Amino acid sequence: MPRKNNDQHDPRQIMEDVLAIVRQAGRSGITSQQIALRLGIKDKGRRYLVFDALDVLLEEGRLTSGKKGRYHSPDGAGILAGTLEIIGSGAGFLRPEEGGRDVFIQQRDLGLALHGDRVKVKLRGGGGGRPEGKVLEVVERRRASYVGVVHRQQGRLLVVMDDPRINKPFFVPAVDSAKAREGDKVVVELGDWRDPRDLPRGRIVDVLGRAGEHDVEMHAILAEFGLPHDFPEDVVRAAGSIRDDRGGTEYAKRRDMREVPTLTIDPEDAKDLDDALSIRQLDNGLWEVGVHIADVSHYVKPGSRVDQEAVSRATSVYLVDRVVPMLPERLSNDLCSLNADEDKLTFSAIFHLDEQARIKDEWFGRTVIRSRRRFAYAEAKEAIDGAKGALSDEVRALHALARVLRKDRLSKGALEIVTTEMKFRLDEQGKPLEVYEKIMNEANWLIEEFMLLANKRVATWVAGLKKGGAHPFVYRVHDQPDKERIAQLRALAKSFGHSLVSKKEEDLPHAINRLLREVRGTEEEGLLTQVVVRSMAKAVYTTENIGHYGLSFPYYTHFTSPIRRYPDLMVHRALAHYLDGGAPLDRERMDVLCKHSSNMEKMASDAERASIRYKQAEFLLERLGESFAGTISGITAWGVYVQLNENHCEGMIPLRDMPGDHYRFEEEKYQLVGQRSGRVFRLGDELEVTVRSVDMERRTVDLLPKEDAAQARERKARTASSRRQEASKREHKRRAQGKRKKR
Repeated sequence: MPRKNNDQHDPRQIMEDVLAIVRQAGRSGITSQQIALRLGIKDKGRRYLVFDALDVLLEEGRLTSGKKGRYHSPDGAGILAGTLEIIGSGAGFLRPEEGGRDVFIQQRDLGLALHGDRVKVKLRGGGGGRPEGKVLEVVERRRASYVGVVHRQQGRLLVVMDDPRINKPFFVPAVDSAKAREGDKVVVELGDWRDPRDLPRGRIVDVLGRAGEHDVEMHAILAEFGLPHDFPEDVVRAAGSIRDDRGGTEYAKRRDMREVPTLTIDPEDAKDLDDALSIRQLDNGLWEVGVHIADVSHYVKPGSRVDQEAVSRATSVYLVDRVVPMLPERLSNDLCSLNADEDKLTFSAIFHLDEQARIKDEWFGRTVIRSRRRFAYAEAKEAIDGAKGALSDEVRALHALARVLRKDRLSKGALEIVTTEMKFRLDEQGKPLEVYEKIMNEANWLIEEFMLLANKRVATWVAGLKKGGAHPFVYRVHDQPDKERIAQLRALAKSFGHSLVSKKEEDLPHAINRLLREVRGTEEEGLLTQVVVRSMAKAVYTTENIGHYGLSFPYYTHFTSPIRRYPDLMVHRALAHYLDGGAPLDRERMDVLCKHSSNMEKMASDAERASIRYKQAEFLLERLGESFAGTISGITAWGVYVQLNENHCEGMIPLRDMPGDHYRFEEEKYQLVGQRSGRVFRLGDELEVTVRSVDMERRTVDLLPKEDAAQARERKARTASSRRQEASKREHKRRAQGKRKKR
């Protein structure tokens, strides 16, 4: 499988890791033995890997050697560039661009940097071997504008940001206030700010409405992440002018599949139906399965106004109560939506499969289809279970093949990670009435398997093109997991009595699947699944194919959702070009669009999570003082996150409020340990908590542990003792000062 080799035997990777470690060591330098330990190379027989890397780096002048066998970085010694991430305490971490360990930065050393900024940091020694640093300069701001709520304080207008990681309010002069009132939700641009002791100066550029109103808050979330909430008028007009040219001339250019039994399976409330399946048995006994995808590329031409807007958005955004589409409704819900009983233009992948779902033939190209029935997931599940009705036999035939595809995929090392998705039932004003877990059934998996098949085979076909050299293409790639996090997962599993054993690198996915199956239904299932997900790399779009680790596919792309993902539209255009025998496309332009699409995908995901946090906070606002059983879902140096079992909402217990002791955070074990009592809190532990407060502006929920009577008495006694000691110290200090004055 053509994938980046990140293991310890890759000389180039070892060299870059060594360089990053030496740079982090700063002015004091570091020895080869310390470098080997940092890399996890404990076997002396393999230290040559480090020595070889050091020799090359010395020869290239990228490192120098000093006294006592210590190595130094000559270029900007001890200075690193990277992205700043602010944590709940107000301090931050630098995520270095060149890899290596994160650098801790005290709040007082953040300078003029805000969360997400690209910064340069000067390294210096930290406690416990942890590198620490100080921000030297802000290289690039993450964003130009911020979202917050207007407050008036001592005659000054301040904007407190919704994002709690932007922990400084902005001061807005009256001339730049846009007539915003106390309690307004606004968009503010960062202005002149030269002294970190002063508040940042801002200028209000948009007043969204009154904070707390449902639509205002949803629009504020979109604005916070730089996402639009409606289409410019010229884009709507351009979409409206697109001609619906379905008919004989266009159909004559396409493979006509309208007589083949075809169906769609989607959520009940979906409006943009971008994929359909067809199935029939051929005379030779093989199954012909068609994966039909809305032919957006037929309607949206490169460089058009609609295309420019689609490039900018790159993806549809799914908030708790709405979809913000990539394409205007004229396209997403009308021309391109594969509605039942309508002729539709599609781009298809058609396979001939035997009973074991082995591909005997495949074809890619433009088609015209007519869906005979729209299934909701629940209806498709009823058909799978034996219910009679139109196309129910076809659903069962597709399901039988999908089961074989799924079994084969998992046998080859695809990860079987089952995660939950939270949904809200809202009233007409958007107020949350219920929080529930979305249930995935076999109908979801049926669709998934055939979408995966089409994505895999399209990517494989393009990768196999040889004439004229390499053919640049859009791949969806997923790199190998982080070794340190896998080691943490292994240790955590062992603490619960489970094992994660893999003798070879390629056995790890099977070992992870065995672990996930072993813990299914246990109390620790949610915890270990969460840690597995955290250990994985982030899937991205790129023209450099390294395979998809999670799916265990050597080649993979996104072909199946061009209504809501721009990379899929790029794939359709590139595939059509190559099917017509076209020359290799411009890799550089593709790469720019891939990177932009990956960034926008993350923005959309962050916005979705923010909308979920807001609605969770709003749901718990009505339940202040109530107690719930919960499960520890996250542990940090500043607090413990608890997910409530009854409604799946999450809040945080500040570390200072953890009962009975002062607690130390042990990151590698995902646990807190009491310094006096030795009591341990771990991910997955059950905990009774009370909802103490809700901050709607910051979308945060503070919880308190529900104490028993003995714990409460002990806490009160400790508090009283601490107060007596403090009073005694103050009295002693006062007397000492009095004696000095008399002298």
